[in-house]
Amino acid sequence: MGSKSGAGASCAPPLLELAGVTKSFATTVANDDISLSIAPGEIHAILGENGAGKSTLMKMIYGVLAPDSGRIRWQGEDVLMRNPAQARSLGIGMVFQHFSLFETLTVAENISLSTSQSAAKLSPRIAEIGNRFGLPVDPSAMVHSLSVGQRQRAEIIRCLLQQPKLIIMDEPTSVLPPSGIPPLFDTIRKLAEDGCAVLFISHKLEEIRALCHRATIMRAGKVVAAVDVATQTNRSLAELMIGREIPQPSRTPAKPGKRPALEIRALTHEPEDPFGTRLEGIDLVLHPGEIVGIAGVSGNGQKELAAILSGETSLSRAERDRVRINGESCGDLGPGQRRKLGLSFVPEERNGRGAVPEMTLVQNALLTAHPLGMVQKGLIARRDARAFTEHCISAMNVRCSGAAAEARSLSGGNLQKFIVGREIRLQPKILIASQPTWGVDIGAAAAIRQELIRLRDSGVAILVISDELEELFEVADRLQVLFRGRLSPSVDRADANSSLVGEYMTGGFLQQRIDSEAVAA
Repeated sequence: MGSKSGAGASCAPPLLELAGVTKSFATTVANDDISLSIAPGEIHAILGENGAGKSTLMKMIYGVLAPDSGRIRWQGEDVLMRNPAQARSLGIGMVFQHFSLFETLTVAENISLSTSQSAAKLSPRIAEIGNRFGLPVDPSAMVHSLSVGQRQRAEIIRCLLQQPKLIIMDEPTSVLPPSGIPPLFDTIRKLAEDGCAVLFISHKLEEIRALCHRATIMRAGKVVAAVDVATQTNRSLAELMIGREIPQPSRTPAKPGKRPALEIRALTHEPEDPFGTRLEGIDLVLHPGEIVGIAGVSGNGQKELAAILSGETSLSRAERDRVRINGESCGDLGPGQRRKLGLSFVPEERNGRGAVPEMTLVQNALLTAHPLGMVQKGLIARRDARAFTEHCISAMNVRCSGAAAEARSLSGGNLQKFIVGREIRLQPKILIASQPTWGVDIGAAAAIRQELIRLRDSGVAILVISDELEELFEVADRLQVLFRGRLSPSVDRADANSSLVGEYMTGGFLQQRIDSEAVAA
């Protein structure tokens, strides 16, 4: 991914210093006596498991939260960061893991809220920066119409437009395609060469080692190590981060059933959203006891395909045969009716779609698990609902204060683990998981992938839609690629490699199809 820059940054006086910073929420100590420093031009990693306190610490630096005790020094002077506007005025920018964008505004209108310029004046600059740094996004697009990856690009561009002295990046590559990561890293290195400091949070250890100079490692709210990244391996970083050896997922060859569990036949769909991606000629077959992976650059129809499969987008009655579950036509059925047929769904957006942030974990469990005897004669069986929720928490090692905790109180990765655990606990016949390990630490990601393999071995049909090729190579038995709303032929895992899948991700399979049709003619 290229060489590091700013090697002499650590010789400069610190740009930002934290000393003894502590933050608690009720009885939970999120940050305990945290100290660290970052110099101009330094790319500094913050590593830790989900719930280690990384995001809380970054929010204090950015003025979203105030520390209970300790000192924050900026360019040698103590500061009390009252709000994000003050942080931005000092030259601190942040790219959040959970996006801070208004869905009913355009990209340009969202970005204009943090500047003194109008959306009309900003649009050309947004397009220019997006093209220059490999982060293309339409300035006039409504945010609600964008994929998660496109929203991430908008967040990064908004930050770059502020010309900050320090950028905090919270999992910036979690939804970027492989081809989008080198341009982003080139951007970060150029910023560092110009003297901008970067605090970089990522669970992808190869990214940390390729990009960062130093790493501060947190565990359970405390700093447990500060290391020179060049002296570390992926394994040593992982073990410092989680305090134990990383489990390696194990698998045996799939034994798929003969009759399809899920079928899509010759599906062409024009989305109502003018910024959506048209699906054309989609053919997909998923059998019990296998995992099929859908790869592709974000924004090529994954969102639209997932919505049709889950029932959030229903087809007309005339097209109901285009989608079948266990042989039954269901293209015109809604999400609830499809769940009754045995389908479970993990959406790519955990906040708002996978869970309601203001509701407790018990209430969020009830949203999809209520048919399992948790509602009797119109009344909630609270003991059963709580037992179900507690099982999800323990089975997936969700770090929270208990079943009564609000979803918004969990870190992103822990909420993701809860949602995945909830859907698995429903004992589905078919599981559709979109970005199942987005924002999840390396240990938890391995556990989720192993759980998917275990579920496959029990006879469940699983479709995984993911931007992470490594994840798909690890869990999928077959791979297909979405490109501009078209689905590639199926490739067995044994025959798939990064080169072939990468070619498909840029539309190579379409040319192959044209060539084969020409030969046949």
